[in-house]
Amino acid sequence: MPSSQYGGNERERDLATELAELARGLQQEPDSDAILGGFVHAALELIPGVDEGSVSIVLGRRAIGCRAPSGDLPVRIDALQMETGEGPCMEAAYEHRTVRVPDMALETRWPLFAQRATEAGAKGMLSIQLWVEGDDLGALNLYSYEANAFTDESENIGLLVASHAAVAFAEAEKSRQLHAAVDSRDAIGQAKGVLMERHKITGEQAFIVLSMASQRTHLKLRDVADYLITSGELPNENTAR
Repeated sequence: MPSSQYGGNERERDLATELAELARGLQQEPDSDAILGGFVHAALELIPGVDEGSVSIVLGRRAIGCRAPSGDLPVRIDALQMETGEGPCMEAAYEHRTVRVPDMALETRWPLFAQRATEAGAKGMLSIQLWVEGDDLGALNLYSYEANAFTDESENIGLLVASHAAVAFAEAEKSRQLHAAVDSRDAIGQAKGVLMERHKITGEQAFIVLSMASQRTHLKLRDVADYLITSGELPNENTAR
């Protein structure tokens, strides 16, 4: 095996170890934006040619949101993709694992987007799929102020960063959903207790009362419970307006 190839493999293993440690540390962060921000920062530090970065969240293949941007450029480029309905972010997420744009001024796949992105200052771009769930997706977007700044090495290291970011983000979302479910269960239990004490009814009857209030007001059961706990009263139709 050539020494250069061996050295490249060694570097990738070292980076993978470093990123795994970063992922474990970031999983302790209180929200997903902090996790994504940590990986965007890592991308700027570790990937050759990167000047700016962000994570794009696309909902329903339409609405594009910019998360953890390193500066103004990622926000502007995501807005352009939203306005034009085209660009490397959705291409990477839905069609290909990775999309590289060496020179935005010469790009022909998305003529309108490419022209406006070049004018905005994005001379090169690298988009890497993070996840796809139905019509929702996430992509790591990397930007260069210079054309032809992204290389095969940039793409390989970018894939490492993206894979660890996707795992860390997924774990954080699971934890957030679990905490939300526990909080919701506790709130509903507390609201049931209020009704049971006040009206001398059973827990099953109290749950039916809460469910009926939810249906009547078109509020979520958790919101009905929160309203009862804070106000002492069940919400009515006017509450939901």
